[in-house]
Amino acid sequence: MAHFTCKKERFGLLSDGHKVHLYTISNGKMTVSVTDYGCTLTSIRLPAKRGTSVDVLLGYSSLDGYINSTCCFGPAVGRFANRISGAAFTLDGIKYELDKNDNGKNMLHGGFDRWEKKVWKAKKIHTENGMGVQFKRTSRDGEQGFPGTLKVCVTYTLSDDNVLALDYVATTDKATPLNITNHAYFNLKGHNGGSIFDQELHLDCSHYLEVDDELIPTGEQIAVTGTPFDFTKGKLIGRDIEAAGGGYDHCFCLAKPSKTGDLVPFATLKDPESGRQMHVATNQPGVQFYSANFIEGEKGKEGVEYHKHGGLCLETQGYPDAPNRPQFPSCILRPGETYHHRTTYGFVF
Repeated sequence: MAHFTCKKERFGLLSDGHKVHLYTISNGKMTVSVTDYGCTLTSIRLPAKRGTSVDVLLGYSSLDGYINSTCCFGPAVGRFANRISGAAFTLDGIKYELDKNDNGKNMLHGGFDRWEKKVWKAKKIHTENGMGVQFKRTSRDGEQGFPGTLKVCVTYTLSDDNVLALDYVATTDKATPLNITNHAYFNLKGHNGGSIFDQELHLDCSHYLEVDDELIPTGEQIAVTGTPFDFTKGKLIGRDIEAAGGGYDHCFCLAKPSKTGDLVPFATLKDPESGRQMHVATNQPGVQFYSANFIEGEKGKEGVEYHKHGGLCLETQGYPDAPNRPQFPSCILRPGETYHHRTTYGFVF
């Protein structure tokens, strides 16, 4: 059994007086840092050569970076990750209007009042084979325009076998759309490793969602075979990226989505030079593969300037715009039901 530690320290102070803390979990081989500001993953450090370590997560060195950022580096995203067309939906005969924070027309990642800018109640936890941090908050009825008072619990746990588990559990008192994810940017060469073009990605996803010019799903699922979106056999990310429009920002459909709530392994990311690998499993039907198309010039950790395609997100989730697409898997949580999204990132080094 690994020797686990979880260190809590002051990360900063918000202008309203709220104290923000940073938790660093170690299993003796790797460490994961997370803050109660937005349930944000701030660092994942893996062993490197000659006793050093490498941080494979893009982000900032201080709280101020996360406060001022619009890049969404590492937080929990809700109530609804990704886009809702027209920033509106109708549920049980009632129309709900949302923030138009995407192209002035659609809602993206919860609008203007984002979960990533909230301080969550946090506590350290122990499990049978690991240690982690549990975060809780109540999203009031009407927050972001959504119905229902939502009680949310987000838990990040590091295991002895170098697996980081992300669990999202929620209940509501009114029917509401719900789609939570994490928006971490990974680069297995290190957060300062430059382009991800020479890293290899495998996705067990047979289709992706066609989108319009505003990245809103048309409702059609397109087979990846013979397209730049085919990662079923694994390939270097840079091989077809120009043919994909100069960047990926698409929801891929798992070929064998979970029907029982159990985890389904579906993705492997490899860095050929270092040999590092990341294996991803989820109980969600889709994953938004985003190739960091809009981070050019962002000043990150240690003063490093990040550039376009300097990382990638694998955001496990329900389908975007599901409240307006009855043909998509349902995203509606109703009273008496429990939402439980679980995703794991396993590391090999």
